[in-house]
Amino acid sequence: MKNILLIFLLLISIDCKSQDKKATEKINVLFIGNSLTYYHDMPETLQKILNETASNFSIEHSTFPGMSLDGHLNNVIESRTENGISTRKKEDGEKTETEVKLSEKDWDIIILQEGTVRLLIPEAKEYKVETAIAEIKNRISNQECKFILFKTWPSKEEYPKQYCYSKWAINHLLENDKYCSPEIQNLEQEIELINEEYNSVAEKYGLITSSNGNKVYEILTEYPDINLYEDSIHPNKYGAFLNACIFYRMLTKKSPSDLKFNGEIEPNIAELLKKVAE
Repeated sequence: MKNILLIFLLLISIDCKSQDKKATEKINVLFIGNSLTYYHDMPETLQKILNETASNFSIEHSTFPGMSLDGHLNNVIESRTENGISTRKKEDGEKTETEVKLSEKDWDIIILQEGTVRLLIPEAKEYKVETAIAEIKNRISNQECKFILFKTWPSKEEYPKQYCYSKWAINHLLENDKYCSPEIQNLEQEIELINEEYNSVAEKYGLITSSNGNKVYEILTEYPDINLYEDSIHPNKYGAFLNACIFYRMLTKKSPSDLKFNGEIEPNIAELLKKVAE
């Protein structure tokens, strides 16, 4: 009986040490995206939140104005201003900034953010989004790396609305000159379409989906007095804080409501956004 008790205590001790090691091991997280990610310093806000309870997470990002996932792999930035960037197609032997970033570390988690419209136009999703995701996954040597698809949100443009790209923005070999999303009549239809398209990509490529789009929809429908938008699509400081809390929950499995950090958000609104992020 005494031997059994000793073995039991030894197993508990080993498990506790394993958990302690897991809690202190550095976890490298990389966001790849555009202004929907970096507006109001969302990745930096997420790092500050993590530092309160999970400082072993290290957040980095490769994010540029208007850049698609395909652009991250194929476009070299030539110049930058306060309002945007100028790019060109890379030449043989060149690497983009994101390609360099991908090779810098054995990333543990990569969060992929694409513009919402590219997911809603079937041809753009197939020829641009899916091919880029597959290529990024193939470049990661860490077999344990987890990939999260950052599910974005509806724009504030009036209904009915429809998004269209020319074939030159998708694939010049396509037959028609223009390709479009379904015509969208209302907010409910748009969030349903967003969920359907993001979920289909996630299932096809073994990605985890975030809940950002659904949480924005929850605020829009249940707390309409809280504005999450800077303009028609970008998050303001409230939207960025909500996104950071959502990713905190995903990365740590901990409750955002237990956090003390509020950033520059009024405490009552911060508490509500933390609660929604649950």
